[in-house]
Amino acid sequence: MIDFVEFTVAGQPFIGLNGGPQFKFSEAVSFTIYCSDQAEVDRIWDGLTRGGGEPGQCGWLKDRFGLSWQIVPAEMPALLASDDRQASARAFNAMMQMQKLDIAKLQKAYAGDSRA
Repeated sequence: MIDFVEFTVAGQPFIGLNGGPQFKFSEAVSFTIYCSDQAEVDRIWDGLTRGGGEPGQCGWLKDRFGLSWQIVPAEMPALLASDDRQASARAFNAMMQMQKLDIAKLQKAYAGDSRA
């Protein structure tokens, strides 16, 4: 059994510890992946939910091991932090209705397109 592992993701070092069965994964620890386009969102989302993973709300999911991930379009922080508070609120409200984030629908909501 592995008790300790060091690994690197995108140049960022991480340490994983096996603290025993009394310690369970929770949403308090998650990984965020910023994606450049919808194809990347779809590919990563599908890969992490395959084999027993579970989709969540607002771009969150749990992989087959129970670890939480946030799969986020790279432009999402800019949409939510825009000076146009109404546009940001529309994007936020659209996000709240989604599981896997849909970039085109988020952009339409931000722009005020009622077909979002």
